[in-house]
Amino acid sequence: MSVVSIVFALIIMLSIFGGANFYVARRIYGWLSIFLPQINAKIYIGAYILLIFITILGFARSVLPIPVTVKNIFSWISSYWIGIFAFLVMLFLIADLVLLLGGFVKVIPKPMPSNIRFYSGLIVLALTAVTVGYGAYNATQIKHVSYDIDISLSEEMKIVMIADLHLGTTNNESNLAKIVQGINSLNPDIVCIVGDIFNDDYFAIRNPDAASALLKSINATHGVYAVLGNHDAGRTLNEMMAFLERSDIKLLNDEYVIIDERLVLLGRLDPSPIGGFGDLQRKETADILAEIGTSLPIVVMEHTPTVINEYGRETDLILAGHTHRGQIIPGNLITKAMYTVDYGHYQKDSDNPHVIVTSGVGTWGTPLRVGTNNEIVNIRLR
Repeated sequence: MSVVSIVFALIIMLSIFGGANFYVARRIYGWLSIFLPQINAKIYIGAYILLIFITILGFARSVLPIPVTVKNIFSWISSYWIGIFAFLVMLFLIADLVLLLGGFVKVIPKPMPSNIRFYSGLIVLALTAVTVGYGAYNATQIKHVSYDIDISLSEEMKIVMIADLHLGTTNNESNLAKIVQGINSLNPDIVCIVGDIFNDDYFAIRNPDAASALLKSINATHGVYAVLGNHDAGRTLNEMMAFLERSDIKLLNDEYVIIDERLVLLGRLDPSPIGGFGDLQRKETADILAEIGTSLPIVVMEHTPTVINEYGRETDLILAGHTHRGQIIPGNLITKAMYTVDYGHYQKDSDNPHVIVTSGVGTWGTPLRVGTNNEIVNIRLR
């Protein structure tokens, strides 16, 4: 992508973001001016601009030369506000559409009475509060889902898969003990962590020693394996890899291991790392499969399901994450349109591998889950 294309895309995104903020700010002010006629417009505008500024700083915190405590405060404010803002935009748009249609069919009189505008705004704000509250609660819950997959194993084996921990983002570390407990309760033979263990910056983790100790306490008969996702990259890659090593997690960077002479576990580098993987380069899929040279079933760990078309009958099962299943509605509709499979079990036909895509066990961007769940995946291979 050229510099001109990047600048153009950035201008478009900032224009949409700015326009959406102007729309929300104006709608909230219109409601407040009915509820509180004495509201000072300059103070309101200043407060809203400050909120936007903190939101931007929160997402750029990793490069800011400010104390960690301040970074964490910015992160908390910005991550929650992004979720609140998304629902405000959607619900205000729906409310305005209803009011427009109501006026068109003459159910709502013209000019529109102030009490109708007031109650429509109140409904939007109340629904946003309820939705965000539910989303924050649901993001602390860990569901279990199970799949039985027949790949002609000589003996049954249980894989527990998780993805998208995003350690370093708001609230995700607080769920780590619950996640580890959930994994251990399933008595896995293998644990597969399919990418986005971190969230771009290793130093955003609030207590890396505690997080490492928890991950080290995962019990799996044949070990814990991981691959790097698109967020497990950049300037702190070395620190991320050292963290995984001291957590007793075997990182497979376009490498494979044979598990108990029963199956091959292949871990792939993500094709689109944010900030790069340094000297590590993703191999051609055909080349790495040719290196394996065994008739044992092959299980592939790929962070993203965008690459499943690179595999055929030579592989048996692909494990992926990345999509979060959209995380909050209507994001699930977007991911369903973007990916061949954005969630669950999929097999194109008998000549192609099984694919299991998880919605992830953590959140990204905003610490909310609405219409989707954090999950641990239990896979029984036969």
